[in-house]
Amino acid sequence: MFDTAVRQVRLTFSTVFGRPFNVDVVERLVRDALATWDEFGAPGDNIGELLDGPYTDPELAADLRTRALRRTARWLVARSAFYRERFEKSDVHPRQLTLESMRSVPVTTRAELIERVEDFRCVQPYLSSRTTGTTGRPAEVWYSDYEFRLWPALTALSMVLRGETLPDDRLQVSISSRATAAVHLTVGLCRVVGMPCRVVGMVPAAEGLDHLTGVYGPPPTLLQTYPSYLGQLVTAARERGLGPGDFALRMINVGGEVLSSALARAARETLGADINEGYAATELLPAGGRVCTHGHLHPDPNMGYFEVIDLNSDAPAAPGQLGTLVVTPYYPYRVCMPVFRYDTRDMVRRLPEAPLTCELAGMPAVSAIEGKASGLLVTDAGPVTPRALVEALEALPGAPWPARFAARTDNGRIRITLPATHTGGLGRAEIAARLAEHGIDSDVDIVPGDHVPGTALRRLRCDLVEHTFTGSAP
Repeated sequence: MFDTAVRQVRLTFSTVFGRPFNVDVVERLVRDALATWDEFGAPGDNIGELLDGPYTDPELAADLRTRALRRTARWLVARSAFYRERFEKSDVHPRQLTLESMRSVPVTTRAELIERVEDFRCVQPYLSSRTTGTTGRPAEVWYSDYEFRLWPALTALSMVLRGETLPDDRLQVSISSRATAAVHLTVGLCRVVGMPCRVVGMVPAAEGLDHLTGVYGPPPTLLQTYPSYLGQLVTAARERGLGPGDFALRMINVGGEVLSSALARAARETLGADINEGYAATELLPAGGRVCTHGHLHPDPNMGYFEVIDLNSDAPAAPGQLGTLVVTPYYPYRVCMPVFRYDTRDMVRRLPEAPLTCELAGMPAVSAIEGKASGLLVTDAGPVTPRALVEALEALPGAPWPARFAARTDNGRIRITLPATHTGGLGRAEIAARLAEHGIDSDVDIVPGDHVPGTALRRLRCDLVEHTFTGSAP
């Protein structure tokens, strides 16, 4: 017990003062938590302190946030050619940086990350990962050995304390194998917890479903995947007449795309598992967030600073206004290729200035991700986000998941083009009426088959399919 307390103090010390973490200490804390679960069936009395860190106290949080930003800025100016140049041009001094003065440092864009990747690196790299390319040209991001040892240990500690991952679980990873960082970190997490892990990848949905039902061995209790691939799995399961009794799943972790409420509900009903939606990005790891049961995105204040700025300027977005999420992961969580004020172009809305009543009310919050800014459609009636379209179209009765469509503006209105296979048997007027129920004024075109000739359907991560000999065998 005394050794555990010492390790907790050392973890808190690194969190507060920004000293590099001792990964062995974090891994031992995971083993301590597992031992507590094994003996008492609960994580212990100090779970909140370990999970939320010191950022729950508003006054202390403000001081720690400023220190963390200054520490991160000093690290970047000392080691990154890109940020040394950027801070000098902005006339911002890291040791005097404040929340106000940091806005003088322009946001970092994906284009800059792609074009000047070598100028971002601060230490010897170990492994690179690329973004999937579903939202544009892929960016390459490098990570250090320290980061790939630290992040799985920190994630494992958080998930074990919440009871989201335990040694008797079995994890199926159904994400793109090209998402090197995510796969590597997930496998590392399973090593720390002592949990079996099967990296299935983005195989055809029928084959992925075979893994879920135990055709290839003991069925998983946990699934990690994208919303679009989850949609394919749910559709395939319903076509086979499968239900909750055919699966061993207790939790499904999803992220990377818009998850509609209709699909989330269908996944719970069909697969019999809770849905845990998170937010993460290759460029931002390990900074990220969780979605609560009220649909808010709660960024983790321990690992990074999150801003919501106007879509067309650097001014803070007003409550209720659409903005883009700008993120600065903190040193020493991020050391190899950190970014400062990285503009994700992920749209969110600032919440009204009112107390939250959700289960994560003690953490900062914004709305759920509304989609990429590049997908925003401006109509005479106002802006329509990708989330609004996905929510409406994935609620169509009888239509398979994920929704396939193309959308554009035409004379101030939305024009939706749907393959006939994704209408649920409804006609143009019926679909337009259902869209109107969601506040979307639209014209609808339906084309034969399951493709839209000459029109680009929205890009989905489930389309990063990885065919196997098993899945394609006659």
